[in-house]
Amino acid sequence: MLEQLTERQRKVYLFIRDLIHNRGYGPTVREIGEEFEIASPNGVMCHLRALERKGLIRRSKREARAIELLGDTGPESLEGLPLAGRVAAGVMHEAIEQDKRIDFTSLFQRPGCFVLEISGDSMIEAQIADGDFAVVDPNRKAVSGDIVVAQTEEGNATMKYWFPEKDHVRLQPANSTMEPMYVRDVQALGVVVGVVRRMS
Repeated sequence: MLEQLTERQRKVYLFIRDLIHNRGYGPTVREIGEEFEIASPNGVMCHLRALERKGLIRRSKREARAIELLGDTGPESLEGLPLAGRVAAGVMHEAIEQDKRIDFTSLFQRPGCFVLEISGDSMIEAQIADGDFAVVDPNRKAVSGDIVVAQTEEGNATMKYWFPEKDHVRLQPANSTMEPMYVRDVQALGVVVGVVRRMS
């Protein structure tokens, strides 16, 4: 299927495919523009529309990162969910990407899900502890009270309860010793649908 693409379209497609395989969710228009030095968002959108027309991806107009791979999505031998990195359950810090895979598919048969390892104790009262693995569904729309992985415009990520309020979002920890965060430019990368704890 890649033979039908121009060289630039092929590179954009492989960039999207590799990010989805390695971290569990696709790039934003801005990330694609920065990777390929495309100054205009319209330039990026032209490539994405071409990939859609050729049946390689499907985009959601409501979610910035919601790109679904169609057709040839890479090696079929990969098993398990992608371990996308660590997410803060304390203070915010830069999200760290990894390329490992965790085989939880027998427990969580949800298309597009990925796994994050928890770092910190801000969600301890929700029974989510440091070192646990959280399964995140990027296709599920976050509603008030959900536990989500939230990312700010600067790229910082954290796991908190999600409470949209008048002109901001309150990110509420499940730890009575910690204060909530109030942020404006933030998006929910996905909703936590399960937690796995390694006991040894």
